[in-house]
Amino acid sequence: MENPKNHILVIFGASGDLTARKLLPAVFSLKVQKLLPEKFAILGVGRTLFSDIDFRKKMKESILKFSKEKNPDGKLIDDFTESVFYRSMDNATAGDYNGLKLKLEDIDKTLQTSGNYIFYMATPPVMYDVIAANLTHAGLTDQSSGFRRLIIEKPFGYDLNSGKELNRRLHEMVSEEQIYRIDHYLGKETVQNVLVTRFANGIFEPLWNRNYIHRVEITSAESIGVEERGGYYDSAGALRDMVQNHLLQMVGMTAMEPPSSLEPDAIRNEILKVFQSLQPISEADVTKQVIRGQYTGSTIRGECVTGYRNEKGVAPGSKTETFVAIKFFINNWRWGGVPFYIRTGKLLPTRVTEIVIHFKKSPHHLFQRENASLSSNQLIIRIQPDEGILLKFDMKEPGSGFNVKNVNMDFHYSDLANIRVPSAYERLLYDVMIGDSTLFSRDDEVETAWKFIQPIQTAWATNKNIKIYGYPAGTWGPSVSNDLIEGCGLTWRYPCKNLSDDGLYCEL
Repeated sequence: MENPKNHILVIFGASGDLTARKLLPAVFSLKVQKLLPEKFAILGVGRTLFSDIDFRKKMKESILKFSKEKNPDGKLIDDFTESVFYRSMDNATAGDYNGLKLKLEDIDKTLQTSGNYIFYMATPPVMYDVIAANLTHAGLTDQSSGFRRLIIEKPFGYDLNSGKELNRRLHEMVSEEQIYRIDHYLGKETVQNVLVTRFANGIFEPLWNRNYIHRVEITSAESIGVEERGGYYDSAGALRDMVQNHLLQMVGMTAMEPPSSLEPDAIRNEILKVFQSLQPISEADVTKQVIRGQYTGSTIRGECVTGYRNEKGVAPGSKTETFVAIKFFINNWRWGGVPFYIRTGKLLPTRVTEIVIHFKKSPHHLFQRENASLSSNQLIIRIQPDEGILLKFDMKEPGSGFNVKNVNMDFHYSDLANIRVPSAYERLLYDVMIGDSTLFSRDDEVETAWKFIQPIQTAWATNKNIKIYGYPAGTWGPSVSNDLIEGCGLTWRYPCKNLSDDGLYCEL
């Protein structure tokens, strides 16, 4: 792997949880792997008052607490944090950026980082274009003296119009090539392995189409609630927070055509084609193809769990969804007529993200097996937490007769001896450092994804008769979501059982 060019990583919102839990530990892991440039520094920017020494102490504590490195070397951490600096300022005040520029120039001169800057916006989305405008006004996005790259967290806009407007404003200040819209799901090893599984194996790609696949199911379940983020989540919801970005990106990787090369735009062009082929869901069909839910209070293993509407920061009577399930189709030659199902939710029985390819059942049943009406062959690509691939198929049970039993062929990344699986942020930060935009969303991808989501948002906002179903915390969401699945007796795949004492649902 190539070493990045010398540069400074500037993190706006550096006093927040994302920096402490994810970003600094990820950059430290790059240091351990010797994948940082020879001349490198981190400049944290935030409103909280810290000296360089105080911020270094805080970051050292974060690395010791959250780093994935086993028994990290204390001296190496000290060496790493010596190149960590801090500046307190108001991100919204244009005049403060002149001081930021002087600080960067001073670090650049001292450490000889070649005038290259990466700006990471670990801030509320409302600040993205404000920070970009202030950086541009201070001359910090001009690439005449070094590369300047902007990393932007999701959500990228709140709907189609705001997504387009944010793109427009950013393009007035920087080029599209300078923008890296980060989606940490795409940094996960197994998501990237979808391409290898499909296009490097002659046994899978010939079957990856409407002739052999009955349906595709993608699940991203969380076992936690909104915790301390009730105020943010109540203005976002599962549709904006998870579906428009994470889940649709996984749909793109699963359904795309073979790219002409592994160049970033070749891959992103194919993902865009999938988004452009999504069959629109009309506002009238939202009730038939989309289920929204919200977790209610329940008892899990004897412990009382608070319902969403009683969470701190959540409005009384809120109709913000914590669960979404959608059925849709992709109108192209490969996938015509194959239903795709995606679902995501909070306070479900377990934390799991997986892609399930349900193959068509054999045309004639010669053998006895339980649930003979169900598809017996599934390819399950586990994204988290236990990354790997599972193939389910039928085998004969020992003994007389031809009784059939469903068995698993199971691969776990953890089974690979001496193979290190990098964290998502570690991989994505490294990619930005070397200028590889493959795993980052392009402007047209973002807008096309919002275009697909927009009718759902509009229907929910304007049609007060659309139901939101309550589901007890610790269950797999509203059971009515099973009605989306085409076929007699078919349901979603459930990786584990309900944990709640009450698995029923109600209308809120």
